[in-house]
Amino acid sequence: MSDGSLDDGAILLLSLGEEEASEVFKHLLPKEVQRLGQAMAKLKGVSRDRVNGVLEKFHAEAVEQTSIGNNSDEYIRSVLTKALGGEKATYILDRILQGGDVSGIESLKWIEAPAVAELVKHEHPQIVASILVHLERDHAAAILALLPERMRKEVVLRVATLDGIQPAALAELNESLARVLTGSDKLKRSALGGVRAAAEMLNFMGAANETAIIEGVREFDEELAQSIQDEMFVFENILELDDKAIQLVLREVQSESLVVALKGANEAMREKVFKNMSQRAGEMLRDDLESKGPVRVSEVESEQKEILKIVRRLSEEGQIALGGGGDDQFV
Repeated sequence: MSDGSLDDGAILLLSLGEEEASEVFKHLLPKEVQRLGQAMAKLKGVSRDRVNGVLEKFHAEAVEQTSIGNNSDEYIRSVLTKALGGEKATYILDRILQGGDVSGIESLKWIEAPAVAELVKHEHPQIVASILVHLERDHAAAILALLPERMRKEVVLRVATLDGIQPAALAELNESLARVLTGSDKLKRSALGGVRAAAEMLNFMGAANETAIIEGVREFDEELAQSIQDEMFVFENILELDDKAIQLVLREVQSESLVVALKGANEAMREKVFKNMSQRAGEMLRDDLESKGPVRVSEVESEQKEILKIVRRLSEEGQIALGGGGDDQFV
């Protein structure tokens, strides 16, 4: 949601009145509530013309909506059951309507990380992993950081090897969290977890915690630890580095390696690199890219991995910063 549409949403909610606005909030996700609430709090001196404009825009969009899509889950369930029979329909529905039911665990998205950590710290690591994969990655990372070190390693290991959550596991989860969550008797396997989920959580943790957890996983399974590490910072993430970091990386990359790596990069990545080179060096690189013939995907990936090794080394040496924060310090 852009700043403009966010402001429009805030104006609309303020125009509706308390009762109507509260009904709207019931259907929003936690982060949406937070962003809209902040936008509403910041609004000052909105002109009548602006309010009228927002209301007219909302009305125009509302009249364009149809009822198609409403209650579609029940329609699909009924049609497939009649067509395929109960057993086959259930299998298909579990795949196409995945996550349609609101699990009790969704309530955890409204609870602060320290409270969730306190709630789950004595649970089995498999249960904790099942909880974290349902949450936003930054929220999960904040909870993970508050758990005991040994447990953190266990949980990340289980997140990385999790390829779905069985109904029995979710039933146990809902039972253990009964004090704050509402259970569900229609539990379905959800395709959550995996190496990417574990990597995304670690991306939001500080370097010290990240290293300790990765090494803990490595003791159990070296290949899995490397897979997590490879997912934590991929070539496209270089776009997120600041200009100074990009320049430090470019100093250590061979020209031919850079040309091959950029053959498989998007235009935004190329422009980021050109921006952080001298005009002459940038022009030479553009010429090399244009004159370079077809390159095997495997070669491109190999050179990108070599550049990522440089990025990680510079990060470990403290010369550049990666990821979403965690234990950032200032000196």
